[in-house]
Amino acid sequence: MVKKINVGIAGFGMSGQIFQAAFLHTNNHYNIEKVFERKSSKSKELYPYVNVVRTFEELLTEDIDLIVISTPNKFHYSMAKQALEAGKNVIVEKPLCIYPQEAEELIQIAKEKEVLLSVYQNRRWDGGFVTAKRLIEEGRLGEVVDYEAHFDRFVKGASAKKWKETGEVGVGVMYDLGVHLIDQAVCLFGMPGEVYADIRSQREETLGDDNFQVYLYYNKMKAVLSASQMVKEAGPHIAVHGTKGSYVKYGMDVQEEKLKAGELPVGNDWGKDREENWGILNTEADGVNYRERIETEIGNYHEFYNNIYGVLAGKEELAVKPEQVKDVLRIIRAAVESAEKGRRIKL
Repeated sequence: MVKKINVGIAGFGMSGQIFQAAFLHTNNHYNIEKVFERKSSKSKELYPYVNVVRTFEELLTEDIDLIVISTPNKFHYSMAKQALEAGKNVIVEKPLCIYPQEAEELIQIAKEKEVLLSVYQNRRWDGGFVTAKRLIEEGRLGEVVDYEAHFDRFVKGASAKKWKETGEVGVGVMYDLGVHLIDQAVCLFGMPGEVYADIRSQREETLGDDNFQVYLYYNKMKAVLSASQMVKEAGPHIAVHGTKGSYVKYGMDVQEEKLKAGELPVGNDWGKDREENWGILNTEADGVNYRERIETEIGNYHEFYNNIYGVLAGKEELAVKPEQVKDVLRIIRAAVESAEKGRRIKL
């Protein structure tokens, strides 16, 4: 039996609060020992047992087993490197860093120090994605020929997270939402042979990108990944088309919405999709065509930290491997190059 894992969280913005602390607090395997906040003490207001510290170095003490980095993107690489070199297990909010070369350096340090390094790719446990993955693996769609995933929002005015709209490298929707969509596609289909992308800035309030379409080309299929902050009426969230049929789903996973509303991730109905957003499966079996609503698998971001505990306890293989994260960063950099040059980029 492994003791409770003492966690230090760096940063307590939206991600630190609703995606990290909420799940760590409700997981009996973890104890949030310290939270690094430069000025505020929001974490202690929510969790009185937490110790607030004012420097990142105060997380690198012997009493901390796992450091979760949930700061603005530009600090991810340097903080992860510092924590790994201090011999700490490390989880980084996506993106791990900006460049694949930085990811490779962090991977090597983690190996040398024999510590865990992972990235919070929680969208692998979105209900719609899990459902699509199951249908593909069961062969109910046949051989997939086209896959589409959209992550659309309608944003008015400037974001409260000013650091996301500065236009600097490593911020904008490509590094915010593209990281998730590309990670999901790579989980399903592996690395593509070529990448093409259109990356734009549509809103006057931002200096960074707020719209993209990324095309991943495989031998017999294509994946189209898209995100925009100027979509008032959303189309399908996921559409998968194969030689036997199609699966089309509207509506995003409900977990983020619940977390933003202040709900803690507890109860049997956590992550349960609304029935009106269940996807449509139109396929054939034994020569008979049928079309039906398919209940969405229950989304469960708890699985990320359950897996981390299993790895630290020596019972499980790491689900989100840093090598996979490096591959996603390779695709993102190829997408940026493609948008700049206006052509496909070979990987």
